Amino acid sequence: MRKFFRLLAIAFAVLIIVLLVNTFRTTSRQLTDVAPAPALTGFSADSAVSHLAEAIRCRTVSYYDYSLTDTTQFDKFIALIHQRYPLIHSQLKRETVNQYGLLYTWPGKNPSLSPVLLLGHYDVVPVIQGTERMWKRPPFAGLVEGGFVYGRGTLDDKTTVMGVLEAVEYLLKSNYKPERTVMLAFGHDEETTGQRGAKSISALLEKRNIRPSIVLDEGGVVKMDGIPSFEKPVALIGIGEKGYMSLELTATGEGGHSSMPPRQTSIGIIAAAVDKLEQNPFPARLDAGIEQLFSYVGPEMPFGLRLVFANQWLFSPVVKKILSGSKSGDATQRTTTAPTIIQAGQKDNVLPIDATATINFRILPGETPQSVTERVKEVINDDRVTVKLYGTSPPTPPSALSDPEAAPFIQVHRSIKSVFPNAIVAPYLVLGATDARYYRNICPNVYRFMPVRMTDETLKMPHGTNERIAVKDYADMVKFYVTLIRNSQ
Repeated sequence: MRKFFRLLAIAFAVLIIVLLVNTFRTTSRQLTDVAPAPALTGFSADSAVSHLAEAIRCRTVSYYDYSLTDTTQFDKFIALIHQRYPLIHSQLKRETVNQYGLLYTWPGKNPSLSPVLLLGHYDVVPVIQGTERMWKRPPFAGLVEGGFVYGRGTLDDKTTVMGVLEAVEYLLKSNYKPERTVMLAFGHDEETTGQRGAKSISALLEKRNIRPSIVLDEGGVVKMDGIPSFEKPVALIGIGEKGYMSLELTATGEGGHSSMPPRQTSIGIIAAAVDKLEQNPFPARLDAGIEQLFSYVGPEMPFGLRLVFANQWLFSPVVKKILSGSKSGDATQRTTTAPTIIQAGQKDNVLPIDATATINFRILPGETPQSVTERVKEVINDDRVTVKLYGTSPPTPPSALSDPEAAPFIQVHRSIKSVFPNAIVAPYLVLGATDARYYRNICPNVYRFMPVRMTDETLKMPHGTNERIAVKDYADMVKFYVTLIRNSQ
């Protein structure tokens, strides 16, 4: 027995040594030799904000049913930027794709170098009918008050388009000549799958054999809160994004009078199927982008958390439990299951024949729409429930992950540190969908970052009520894009 306890003590000591070695071996991944971004001499923040406010007044709302889209507002927006950015429209080549997708080319001095490609989209989601009264400022008035610009698109994503245009116009005024070509691609239907905009622009570039060195789109932000025991802001650079798919579950009953119901109606069958899916979520995994996040954030944390994240081989159950404590954290580690639509019945005393439920899935890298469908059928395990793809659009698989060690990622990292010196830069997996997914076929270095400070509370604003951006954040956004263009040469 004494020998057993001696061996146990030795094993415990070895374990402690391994844990400590791993912890101290995880050094900071943050760049330290970064100079602050210089002030933009001659740049007028007031003028830039005025341009953004004008853009917000263009109601560039996109709809899945394209016939509902008021394209005169798109014409209005394009005319506005043509007027407000004269140097861009006199010195850059502008092309339209499917009439409203915009592609600008700023030729570099060295045409042998691969170009830089900056993305954005100027379409916005509609304001839900009946919620207008909940807005503190009208959603399309473009009001500037109390240090904020209010309106739909100030965060998603008209602000990126305008910020990039401001940066390029500023550089042109400064007689800056890029070494490598800079391209700008602005979609007009990102909110409705991006088929006419980004997908078509990417196909055009591929046909021309244009292979950018870097593609940067919206996605991550400078997160000011949300990580327990960690007070520093974290600048999240998306290196990939989850896939998207919705499935429709259908059950068929006999119908009839409600006074003589069967043991389980079609509604009951569907309700049971939905409950099974919610009670049996997809397994949590730490190998689909989140480990890269930990490798950057972990070394900056207090010792206890550093020890945990440096030894995931032992503490992965603890990490998964921590992540599952919040909706956003849990979504980073699993394919999510979200019942969004349920339909059945027309009269309170008539048994419905058909009942359907629509379930939306955001697919983690490493899984496919096919594997998700198979698991759904396996979990439901009921031949009375048919499972088919919802709608007519094909599912979007998760994107491949771009390399956070590649030189273009370092350029973004350096640019962030120049403008947001206190932020900890880290790669992460974007939970939603962006236009960036269409460009992976022409560039391996596709990243997603919007240089705006946000909190858990303000993250509710994109697609939500009272969307707004701070004037200071918008000025820093312009500075970031100026810095990035310079750093990417």
